[in-house]
Amino acid sequence: MTDIRRTVLWVVFTMSLVLLWDGWQKHNGHPSMFSPAPAKPVAASGPAGTPGAALPAPNALPAGSTTPAAAAPAVAASEKLTITTDVMTVTLDTLGGAVSRVELPKYLHAPEPALFDPLLEKLGMKEKRQAAEQPIVLIDPARSYQAQSGLLGSKGEQLPTHLTPMMAQPGERKLADGAKELVVRLESAEVGGVKLVKTYTFKRGDYVIDVKHEIVNAGAAPVVPQLYLQLVRDGHVEHSGPSMAPSAFTGPAVYTEKNAFHTIKFEDIAKDKVDIQKSANDGWVAMVQHYFVSAWLPKDNSGAREFFARKVAGSVPEQYAVGMVFTLPSLAPGASTTQNDQLFVGPAEENKLAALAPGLQLVKDYGIFKVLAQPLFWLLNQLHGILGNWGWAIIALVVLLKIAFYWLNASAYRSMAKMKAINPKIQAMRERLKDKPQEMQQEMMRIYREEKVNPVGGCLPIFLQMPFFIALYWVLLSSVEMRGAPWLGWITDLSVRDPYFILPLLMTASSLFQVWLNPKAPDPMQQRMMWIMPLAFSVMFFVFPSGLVLYWLTNNILSIAQQWMINKQLGVQN
Repeated sequence: MTDIRRTVLWVVFTMSLVLLWDGWQKHNGHPSMFSPAPAKPVAASGPAGTPGAALPAPNALPAGSTTPAAAAPAVAASEKLTITTDVMTVTLDTLGGAVSRVELPKYLHAPEPALFDPLLEKLGMKEKRQAAEQPIVLIDPARSYQAQSGLLGSKGEQLPTHLTPMMAQPGERKLADGAKELVVRLESAEVGGVKLVKTYTFKRGDYVIDVKHEIVNAGAAPVVPQLYLQLVRDGHVEHSGPSMAPSAFTGPAVYTEKNAFHTIKFEDIAKDKVDIQKSANDGWVAMVQHYFVSAWLPKDNSGAREFFARKVAGSVPEQYAVGMVFTLPSLAPGASTTQNDQLFVGPAEENKLAALAPGLQLVKDYGIFKVLAQPLFWLLNQLHGILGNWGWAIIALVVLLKIAFYWLNASAYRSMAKMKAINPKIQAMRERLKDKPQEMQQEMMRIYREEKVNPVGGCLPIFLQMPFFIALYWVLLSSVEMRGAPWLGWITDLSVRDPYFILPLLMTASSLFQVWLNPKAPDPMQQRMMWIMPLAFSVMFFVFPSGLVLYWLTNNILSIAQQWMINKQLGVQN
């Protein structure tokens, strides 16, 4: 039974660490251990099209349209307008007034910390290294990624779409010092007697862009326009692949109050297996990835809308769109109407997202134990508010979890202490009956009964706590708040590995000390494996983000302290 218990524990521990390490590797764009790296796509050379329409037709209709585009002039050359605020650098394309690029200067693609950074700095090489740190580009032309909007004719009329040339009014393109907002206005020519005016409002310190769509009927006949909002990008996911390891979701998402939050895999769209609520009076659409999200949020959340998620016909590489279509009031000749919407492009900070729109915080991927991960993040966030440091908040959270599971862990450690106390008797019995395995097993069970020892007593508490450990792993892995968050001294970013490997070395030492505290395995080979395994696993901790290693190290230290105390109480020599 002792051998079985140890085998089960090591299997669980081994698989957990292997899967966690592989998951982290995929999050950082490295190949999975279980599948080859996906091929890199080739960026599209032309503008992104719309679902259900081929790229060559410049005024082709988006998803849901049943009428083909009428003959249209060739796609006009577009002008790229660069809008700069304190938190965003946005490119607006005058071809349709689409948002074609968004850079987030406060979030960098920082390389892994070098072990010899101080030496590099003395040699004058540190500046080159720092120069390689580039801002995150969320809406990225390399991904054929755009936020688009345009009009449909309810009767198939050709109206201004996201491929209709627009003129930008003169004005500032950079948020001035002391200014709170910057307004950019783009206006289309008449198409089908209708003119579309888009007004983008950028605000200081805000990742939300206010977008006002003004539709003017300059023709001689009434028209019932439909406004569509969509997010388009290719289906390439760097960490995708058939693997058992967990990975954060990348792809489209739809939210309605009735059906709540629903993610859509790119492969399901390609196979036409999309199952979403087709229409509602509320909701939003988003394009989700690790740490970041873009989302169309109707400012006035009431009003009927139709949802779609489709592949862009004729796109190379394949592109996918998710969006909404609103039917606007009938416009008499000379009349106009407006709709106010918001485009969020930025980090998935849970509390800020929750304040923007109902359910928007759900874009943060917590894995299969979301029901545990959400309250754990809430508690971690509260601790951060008190302590002012995410590193100390992680330590405080582990302490609170240890207190919550104190009696459960105590039961496991008492079982292990008793096992260690009777270990000499077990060893002597095994030596005496080594040629009689059946009699040895019977005698071992007799000793367990007499000493009131449960050989698997240390397993159940570990299994019960495993979901909490995995949930906390996801909290630390998925929280953009950890990016660039320092702890103390040499730990300047909890989302990347320890630059000097101090935490992994301490983690390895604590694991070896735990092996010494535990009862010795009766089999010499198994005993050697007990010492070798922590050394082998330490390789993974050397590449884990320091926030996760800090969590495991704190957990180990508290476990050692509790086990040491129980051993003393039971009179077991450590």
